[in-house]
This record gives sequence, C-alpha cells and structure tokens, in this order.
Amino acid sequence: MRDLEPVRTAVVVRTQAHDVFLCHAWPDRQADAKDVYDLLVDEDVSVWFSEVTLRPGTDMRVAIDKGLVNSRIGIVLVTPAMLDKLRTDRSIASNELSALLRRNLLVPVMHGATFEELDQVSPTLASRGGFSTAEESMKDIVVKIAELVGTLDGEEADELSMK
Repeated sequence: MRDLEPVRTAVVVRTQAHDVFLCHAWPDRQADAKDVYDLLVDEDVSVWFSEVTLRPGTDMRVAIDKGLVNSRIGIVLVTPAMLDKLRTDRSIASNELSALLRRNLLVPVMHGATFEELDQVSPTLASRGGFSTAEESMKDIVVKIAELVGTLDGEEADELSMK
C-alpha cells in the first residue's frame, strides 16, 4: 500500500485542481477581480480566487502555493492597482506571477491598463500573449479563457507545466 500512496495523492490533487488561478491586486479583490471570478464561474470554470478559496485561519502563503500548483493555468488581472503593486511591492503578487511565468501558464488580462504600461514594469509578463478589455468585453475574454481551459486535457496541461 505504501508504494501506491504517491499515485493516490496525485489522483486526489488532479481531481481537486482548479482550471484557473486568478492573480490580482488586493485593492481589486471586491470589484474587478470578483467580477472576473463570477464571469468565469458562470462559464463553468473552476477558479482559485483568494476571496473565495482562502478560509479564516489558513496559512495564506501555503494555500496560494497549493493553488498555484493545482491550477491548470493562471490569469493575471492587470489593472492600475496591479501595476502599482508590481512597481512598489515585490510580495505575494510577484511570487504568484513568478511561479506562473516559470511554468509557462500565465495569461495577462489588461483591464484599465495597457501592455505598454505593463512593459515598463514587467517586460517578461508584457511579452505574453493575452487579452485587453480595451479591445473586447470582459465577458468575451472570459469565454475565450473558458474555451482555452476546455481544450486542455490533463496531458496537455501537464506538458504546458513542464515547459
């Protein structure tokens, strides 16, 4: 039985995985990020979102690490608040972004900010393909993200995370 434990753990982790890890700036948690979360859930996308997933008394860093590991892709909501955070505060949001960038699983969603502004703060993040609400509605963007995670089967998601 001991030899099967890693397999059992992997199966449990995979079945509990979220489709999307939603990275956002703290000031956006009750407005823009919550709106994105609601739209994703409406599209039957499971989302790791701190405002919903974190429970009182939970070690936030441990929970975030588990969320990062167990999510198929990450989206970062790039707002003016996120740009400010990236300019001045290299803490949780930066750690989340670094982890997702390393795994090649990050899609920026520009909302009230431009890729040019992001490039001034994080050229690596700005170089990623992504979406902008200046070009299409958040609803349309969320539908595309839902289609993206719907097309990734477990093997493809694992391959992406290995790159």
